[in-house]
Amino acid sequence: MADTFQTQIVAILPKLRVQALALTRNRAQAEDLVQDAVCNALGARDSFIPGTNFAAWMHRILRNRFISDLRKRRATTDIDDLPGDMLSSKADHEDRLAVKDLSFALARLPADQREALVLVVLQGMSYQELAEATGCAVGTVKSRVFRARRQLEAWMMGELPESDRLRQQAMALRHAVEERRKHFDNRPVVTNAAVV
Repeated sequence: MADTFQTQIVAILPKLRVQALALTRNRAQAEDLVQDAVCNALGARDSFIPGTNFAAWMHRILRNRFISDLRKRRATTDIDDLPGDMLSSKADHEDRLAVKDLSFALARLPADQREALVLVVLQGMSYQELAEATGCAVGTVKSRVFRARRQLEAWMMGELPESDRLRQQAMALRHAVEERRKHFDNRPVVTNAAVV
């Protein structure tokens, strides 16, 4: 049983990392959270009932560890702490702007909504599995995902209060991209050593 248990832990690590990053919004803290959750799971392996949903059990351990750590710290992570490579892209400026806007918007979601959205939409977890992992009703999980999607859509369409920091950052970034585009659009095009 120990070998199967450890194999299941290794197999679920990528999904735990995604969940941890969605909760912490900080890569180093996410790795620490996964490590702590795995240690907790190894310590509690006798309480796992073979044949039950291992993924839900692990996600619940990770989520409970996050909540416990949060209660101890009472601190939040700012989007500015997110590693720059999480927001980088080799796509064009508009795509990068959309990714930045989405990252800002995701960071603003309440932790329970962000977690539900990431696990259901990106990880493909069913509502039932997420409900088991978080210890809440399936209807609550559906509501969290629905509210997160609706809020993201509103924010991405620009429906933010004028005084909102997110709106100010997004507008400043959008303005900078437009200025660069104007600069490049106004440059003369050189072909065969002739200016067109």
